[in-house]
Amino acid sequence: MAMQVGVIGCGAISGAYFKHGKDLDAIEYVACADLLPEAAQKRADEFGVGKICTVAELLADDSVDAILNLTIPAAHAEISLRAIDAGKHVYNEKPLGATREEGKQIIDAAKAKGVRVGCAPDTFFGAGHQTARKLIDDGAIGKPVAVVAFMMCRGHESWHPNPEFYYAPGGGPMFDMGPYYLTDMIQLLGPIRRVTGSTAVCIDPRTITHNKSGKEGKQIKVETPDHVAGTIDFASGAVGTIITSFAVSAATLPRIQVYGTDGTLDVPDPNGFDGEVKIKAAGDEDWRTVDPTHPTGYGRAAGLADMALAIEQNRPHRASGDLSYMALEAMQGFLESAESGQAVDITPSDCQPAPLTTDHAFGQFS
Repeated sequence: MAMQVGVIGCGAISGAYFKHGKDLDAIEYVACADLLPEAAQKRADEFGVGKICTVAELLADDSVDAILNLTIPAAHAEISLRAIDAGKHVYNEKPLGATREEGKQIIDAAKAKGVRVGCAPDTFFGAGHQTARKLIDDGAIGKPVAVVAFMMCRGHESWHPNPEFYYAPGGGPMFDMGPYYLTDMIQLLGPIRRVTGSTAVCIDPRTITHNKSGKEGKQIKVETPDHVAGTIDFASGAVGTIITSFAVSAATLPRIQVYGTDGTLDVPDPNGFDGEVKIKAAGDEDWRTVDPTHPTGYGRAAGLADMALAIEQNRPHRASGDLSYMALEAMQGFLESAESGQAVDITPSDCQPAPLTTDHAFGQFS
């Protein structure tokens, strides 16, 4: 039987979860709730969800097995802890929490209650990232020695209807977009052991220019760094560099590149599931595009479906709480390191998710 899922938070990202979740037999959306009842009604009408209720009613509903928590980052911990207390599994939109302390509360509460915690992003389930993982595991570039990741843009106030939270604590380019890059790097190269960081607030205040938001011209006080640069020491010995920025108009840097002793791998944008993978082995004159080794077409909710199947199959799920907690620790570590001038150690964890097999049927993870 499909896992019965209740959705809390029916904002912009919920549409992608509803849209792609319907293609995955392991989950069924049975109820939704939002602080704005009209937002829940809109999603229910759009995607045929049978029940609209308040958050309290949804958490008290014994027919709901799991909560998909799509609230704003500042509310992730509160909603997750309430769901766990109600005996429900939880799958969060990223990040796991707004702070390391919130993330640990969620992980510890779930272990005590005997329920699962999952967390976005699950984009690493996509063919582009699983193909890259297979190439690394198969030794196509030799021993990985370094990785770089760059997310450079001008910020979200020009297109997002409610961009204020992107510039509040728990937001910023690292907490917003860093989870995609860090999660993919961990699934490719294994756990992180230490980070250092440098940060800046480059543009403050911000002015909303989205002309359909009803907030055009409103100014936003920037309360968290809008440019973050970090270095990463992986337990494997590889060294990483990451820059996330909401203060850059244009850049031609790679999204993710992995450098090995015998070649270089160009990994697609971790904000998406698929995408082109390129490799240039030592001695090659040109880059070569690699055909996907895994099924294409996944979208948001793949990690939730994998968690549902993992519970049924009694195995670890891939988009796990431990994986998202390591990414959260690293993100907070960059900010703390920038303030202290010292490196920040990351809690040891064997959280690198198992790769997907090349022969699995669409949505049937094992």
